[in-house]
Amino acid sequence: MEAVEIIVVGHDVDRREALVAVLRRAGYQALGVARLTDAVVATASGAPEALAIDLHDPTLDLPRLERDLAPGDSPEPETLDAVERRHIVAVLDYTGGNRRRAALLLGISRSTLLNKIRRYEIELPPRSPAS
Repeated sequence: MEAVEIIVVGHDVDRREALVAVLRRAGYQALGVARLTDAVVATASGAPEALAIDLHDPTLDLPRLERDLAPGDSPEPETLDAVERRHIVAVLDYTGGNRRRAALLLGISRSTLLNKIRRYEIELPPRSPAS
């Protein structure tokens, strides 16, 4: 019997790789990827039997995922705050946590970005000297 193929999708490398290791020890073929789009690329040769997705991933567009999985149903739209939070997290990830550069890319002042980080309770990596 062939092992079931599972793709683990998650932003947090440690959590993702820990789950991949557990699945492999249990006899599954497991592959870890950072983003759902990476899972699509990884499965270009054929769909896996299962996807394990970290639903707490701040970069995950959950309403879009729901739409894609059940196109006949129309989930309630996301709030603007949720979209803004996810976008800020994505830009901070892109800049490696550099707040100054993230604010510049977002088109807002650094102080506004810092207020939004506090408002949305976004966890950041330790500050680098340039941020």
